[in-house]
Formats: sequence, C-alpha cells, structure tokens
Amino acid sequence: MWARNILFIALMLGGAAALRANFFPPRSSGPTKMRTRAAVSPEVVALVDRFFRQQWTEEGLLPAKRASELTILRRIELALTGSIPSLEEIRRFEAGPPGQRLEVRLEGLLRDRRTSDYLAERLARTYVGTEGGPFLVYRRRRFLTWLSDQLLANRPYDQLVRELIAANGIWTDQPATNFVTVTYDPETKRPDAERLAGRTARAFLGVRLDCAQCHDHPFQPWKQSDFQGLAAFFGQVGSGFTGIRDRSTKYEVTNRKTGHLETIDPHVPFLPELRPTEGPLRSQLARWVTDRKNANFPRATVNRVWALMFGRALVEPIDDLPSESELPPVLIELANDFVAHGYDLQRLIRLIAATEVFQLESASEGDVSEPQEQGWAVFPITRLRPEQIVGGVIQAGSLATIDSDSPILVRLARSIGERDFVNRYGDTGEDEFDAGRGTIPQRLLMMNGELVQDKTKDSLFNAARRVGSLAPTDRAAVEVAYLTVLTRRPTADESTHFETRLAGTRGDERSQRMTDFFWSLLNATEFSWNH
Repeated sequence: MWARNILFIALMLGGAAALRANFFPPRSSGPTKMRTRAAVSPEVVALVDRFFRQQWTEEGLLPAKRASELTILRRIELALTGSIPSLEEIRRFEAGPPGQRLEVRLEGLLRDRRTSDYLAERLARTYVGTEGGPFLVYRRRRFLTWLSDQLLANRPYDQLVRELIAANGIWTDQPATNFVTVTYDPETKRPDAERLAGRTARAFLGVRLDCAQCHDHPFQPWKQSDFQGLAAFFGQVGSGFTGIRDRSTKYEVTNRKTGHLETIDPHVPFLPELRPTEGPLRSQLARWVTDRKNANFPRATVNRVWALMFGRALVEPIDDLPSESELPPVLIELANDFVAHGYDLQRLIRLIAATEVFQLESASEGDVSEPQEQGWAVFPITRLRPEQIVGGVIQAGSLATIDSDSPILVRLARSIGERDFVNRYGDTGEDEFDAGRGTIPQRLLMMNGELVQDKTKDSLFNAARRVGSLAPTDRAAVEVAYLTVLTRRPTADESTHFETRLAGTRGDERSQRMTDFFWSLLNATEFSWNH
C-alpha cells in the first residue's frame, strides 16, 4: 500500500512540474541586462512627418486630426502586448505628467515581459511558423522563451538573426537552433534546405526567392539558380546526438532534364562581394544577410515592425520588397537610422510611435476615401487578430492588470482560455497581415462563446459586477465600463442611453444589467478593430 501511495505522490508531483514547465517554462540563459535606452531623434521623426506631409499636399489629401491620448494608448498596447490597457493602467496613465504620458507608458511597456512575449510570438510566426513541428527535435515554446528574452534585453537585431541562421547545438540547450530544426525531415533525417532558404529570404530580406524554386521567376530578376545557391548554404546541416552541426556533405538537386543529381555550390542572389570567404557556410550566410551594406535586411525589418505597429505594412506584400526606386523614402530613411543605431528594435518602435502618422485619427471630416487610406492620411482601421481579441476580452473582465505579476491561477486560466478561443475563432497562421473579413462563426463565438459569457457574468471577481456595485453613480458606472472595455469615455448620447437602463436598479437586477452592458460593449464592432 505504501508503495502505491509513494508512486501516486510522485506522479502528482511530476504532473504538477510538467504542467508548470509547459505553461511557464524557465527563462533561457540569454542576455538579461537591458540594453541602454537610445533616445529618439526628433530630426528623424520630423523627416518622416515631412515626407507624409509632402505626399498629402502633392495628392491633395486632407489628413485627419490627432487622435486622443487614450486612442493612441490603446493602439500601442494592442501592438505591443496584444491586449487593451486595464482600468488600473488607464488611471495611472491619466495621472501622469501631461505631454509625457505616452512616452512614459511606452517606456514601461518596452520593459514589460508581456511586450517581449507577444512580439516573440508574432515574430516566431515568420521565423518558424505556427505548427508544432517534429517534436523530438523541435521545441516551439523553448524557442519563444529564448526569443522573448532577447527582445526584452533589446539585443541588437543583427546579432539575433545571425544566431538564428548559424547556431549549433541541441534545440533545448541552444533554442536558436529551432529555427533550423523546425524544418527537420524524418525521411532524410536532415533539416530541409529549401524551406530554410525560402524562410530566410522572406523573413530577413523581404524577398520571395522561393517563387523561383522550380523555375525562373517570370516577373522578378530571381533565377532558379539563385534559390538553389541560397539553399546550398543549408545543405551541409545535419542533426544528431549533439544537435545541429555542419557536416561535410554536399547539396545536390535533381536535374529535371537529365534526371541526374547535380552538386550546387553556395552563392548569394545579390551583392556577392559582401559574402565572407571564411568560416562555416551558415555563418557566411548569416554575416552576408546582416551586413551593414545589405540594405534589404534593415528595410525588411522596418517594414515588418511598421506593420506590427499599424496592422498594415508600409510596403505590401510585406515579404516582397520592390526595387529601391519604388520604395517610399520614409522606409529608406528609417532603415538607414536602424543601421546607424545598432539595429535597435526598441528605438525603432519609439520612432514609429512618435510619428504624426501613427497618432492620427482613423476618421476624418466626411467619409474616409481610399486615397486617404492608401496615403496614410488617416490611421488605417484593421481587424484585430484572434489573440488580440481574446487578450482584450480577458483584460476587459478585470479592473486590475493581468500580467506576469498576476496570481499563477489567473495566468493559467488565461493561457488555457486564449488557446481554446483562438482555436475556435480561427488562427491566421503565418499569414500575419491577412485582411480577411470576419465570419459568422466568429461573431457567434463572441456573442455566445463561453469566454465572453464567463468574463461578463455576475461574479465577485469580474469587472461588470465590481463596477456595478462600487460606482457611486450610474454615470460613473457607464464611464468606467467604457474605459474598461473600449478605452474611451462615452459620448453624451451613449452615457444617457445606458444611464437610463441602470437607473433605479439594485441587487440582482443591477448585476444582470451590468452583465448585459459589458456584453454589449464587447460585441460592439468598435471592440474588434484597431482604430
């Protein structure tokens, strides 16, 4: 009997440890010291603003007015944390020094683990996709934890990318190698050189070189030989007991005409003079990709960060940059500044957030025209991603901020709730900036789904119940509800409408009215869009 009891206790402890490791994995041994904060250059911000002002004048576009601080705050939090600000954060924000609130809040978010975790997930979709990959040699959660650590420490982006491309070792001890091992092919027992070549070109250079995988690209200068030459840098990668290592094997492809295998020598598709001549092949490729003179690398990075901030890339498609003559000058200027300041991602985020175009209203006088939208004369309205919606729903159900300092049961419940909701709502996968339309099942999930019902029900811990019971007046209850869910105050008509429905209510009746009120705000079209 005692043996069975010991076994039962051991299994329980083991299960608890596994559960904790799954949801809250240990942080990697990467850099923990925060990089020194780089001040935003007013000259660069002014240059970006002048570019857009000149464009609006030339095209006869009337720019929108500056958005309210709360609107801009909501944009920043959605872009960096994937959620909306809590009432607690809004109160602290509005108590800050006028004229400095947004800058202070942005600095706080850049030091917040929620930001690095969320950006790590967004970037990981570009680096390794969204699938689970081959379990034995791939650990996506381990990779995300490592990547979050690098972003939190603000590690120079060129260093981070070089490690992704050239890292060696075990996928658990050296998490960066998961960039390679996610492509592992059980049949060949090696990482897939073609998939790695295509992903490297798209993610880091903004080039769809894989379109030339089978034949010369009809509308681009890329040849099949360019793609094969890039893939050859990964042709020597092997996987064994010591993890990812470069072997002495050659990269071979089948000639479709002759049916014979041909050995392909590694070569880069452009700027061959920048390729190093010494060191392992992947190290050569990594140094070529991130060379200061390889303009595609910083331009592709700036375009992606811009898209993360706005929900829409400055140049589309995001992974298919045109020639330099077709690029907007603002992209070139921001890319040059990115290189000049040591590939500092956090500084780039500060720059973009400080620009006039990021702080514009999403509406203008009269109807917004397509030229205004395309010319960035208004802030682009974009549908929230599934994880942003679920993050917003969960946060709207709490007056306090839900973050890494929240109780473990709260974080565990959030993790489970997010995963289930995203699976039901529909994940966009690797297509990061797909502007697809909403679906009927998505609306039904918001209207009738368990998560929304759970976060609006009459519960002691839910915001709806607490606001209804603690607000001194009906007007105050309506205002707090709007701030909690929509990050703004109600208009006079909105306030009057809901005050009327709360007037004179007490006890269970008031709780039910507040539940219905919060449910209505969460299901408002406004909640599901960034604006």
